[in-house]
Amino acid sequence: MAESALTSDDASSGSSGKGGGWGLPLVVLIAGMFMSILDTSIVNVAVPKIQNVFGSTTDEVQWIATAYTLALGVVVPLSAWLSDRFGASRIYNISLIGFAAGSALCGLAWNLESLVAFRIVQAIPGGILPVVTLSMLYRIVPKDKLGTAMGLYGLGIIFAPAVGPTLGGYLVEYVDWRLIFFINVPVGVVGALAAAVVLPKFGVVRKAPFDALGFATIAVGLFSLLLALTEGQDWGWTSAGTVTLLAVGVLSLALFVVIELEVDEPLLDVRVFRYWPFTNSLLLISVLSVGLFAVLFYVPLFLQQAQGLGAFEAGVLLLPQALIMAVVMPVAGRLYDRIGPRWPAVTGLTIVTIGTWLLRDLTVTSSHLEISLLLMLRAAGMGLAMMPVMTSGIAAVPPAKVNAASAFNNVVQRTAASLGLAILTAVLTTTSAQLAADRGGLTTDPRTLPVLGVGPQGQIVGMMSTYQQVQTQVFVAALDNLMIITTVISVVAVALALMLRSGPLPAAAPPAAAAPVEEPAEATQSTPEPARS
Repeated sequence: MAESALTSDDASSGSSGKGGGWGLPLVVLIAGMFMSILDTSIVNVAVPKIQNVFGSTTDEVQWIATAYTLALGVVVPLSAWLSDRFGASRIYNISLIGFAAGSALCGLAWNLESLVAFRIVQAIPGGILPVVTLSMLYRIVPKDKLGTAMGLYGLGIIFAPAVGPTLGGYLVEYVDWRLIFFINVPVGVVGALAAAVVLPKFGVVRKAPFDALGFATIAVGLFSLLLALTEGQDWGWTSAGTVTLLAVGVLSLALFVVIELEVDEPLLDVRVFRYWPFTNSLLLISVLSVGLFAVLFYVPLFLQQAQGLGAFEAGVLLLPQALIMAVVMPVAGRLYDRIGPRWPAVTGLTIVTIGTWLLRDLTVTSSHLEISLLLMLRAAGMGLAMMPVMTSGIAAVPPAKVNAASAFNNVVQRTAASLGLAILTAVLTTTSAQLAADRGGLTTDPRTLPVLGVGPQGQIVGMMSTYQQVQTQVFVAALDNLMIITTVISVVAVALALMLRSGPLPAAAPPAAAAPVEEPAEATQSTPEPARS
């Protein structure tokens, strides 16, 4: 009954979207989601400034990002149920206003503790917005235009994190760090007003009971996993705390799957993973997320630590790649509508692979033009691949399961990025230590090093200069090795992309060819084999 209610609701909503035009509602949706995703990268640039203002340690100030990530992991699984239970339009507007209010509180923070608390408040609506936006987009846009719409939607997913460091660097360096939060307030208010006027009204889909046990297990699982991945580098990957959190996280997620398969009204329908095109798209999204955020994290680090650039200068150097993505992603959406997801994804991932392989030759003296061109090459491939991959996955599930698919999509993006960065950082640290030890063994007796004088803290300047030079060279060499690993992962993604559907999705067909067979069968608790695209 709940399934049929959702289908009828989608049908009416979809028709209104088609008849009244979907372009303007899509712009309003993207604007609100862009704001929430931009915040995840723009704040990172301000961390050193906030540390100085509040007199905090590096470990303490990192909780600004850690608390936000953990809160997102808890709230994202809840978003699909909220959308069904209270109506997508209502939840979207409340989340938009809530995010603006949370941003205002962050801007008014008087110490680090209050800022961390307000970041948790901000993360609750911030985690809901992308999920609700994606499910509403799928119900507003005609299926034969889904690729074009998702190409524009991708501006928030990929373009926002890429442009964040530039905008954040400018505000922190030349204006005031609090503006990185206050800038969200007028955008959120105007966006909520526009949404109330422009967006179709999506009412309550079903009044399903809240799956408290399912929510508890996935919340504990994601919280434990994300905390372990975030703090594992500092605590030690084999420490009792990290190992315990990883074990609790994995066991809780396994228990969540068991519970969701048994209950009548699951919080998230894990049966969407039976649709191979959707599962394959999540695997590809994981690779793309790791590749995107690895470059956004490590390249600015290289530019600042190895080449001595400031935060804003490093952000400006990253800006061209964001502009390339903004141009390519709508084109990729149109290609998806015409030829399907396989060849745009394969071509894009091949370009990403080539660009990442070329980044393995970075040196301290690499020119900024060379770095920028390589980043632009990767960005073109990323923009070409991401939206066809994501769209094909969502299009492979029946309309009744879109909310769950959207929630899993967002969970995978965030968890994959955190997991990938944690693993790559561990590899970078281990490689750096090994390279430093190897080079230290080749160093001659320190007494033979040139002594240029005594520094202000009594250090021997010649030895300090040599040490810093060696550390920089070690970091760059370890980073080059990291790019080789990322290249190998990208090659695996190309192979997975070859399994995607070729050809456009028929406009008159439902997203899954045999969905009508599955719905009545689910009422009797049977599990038929879903149609595969």
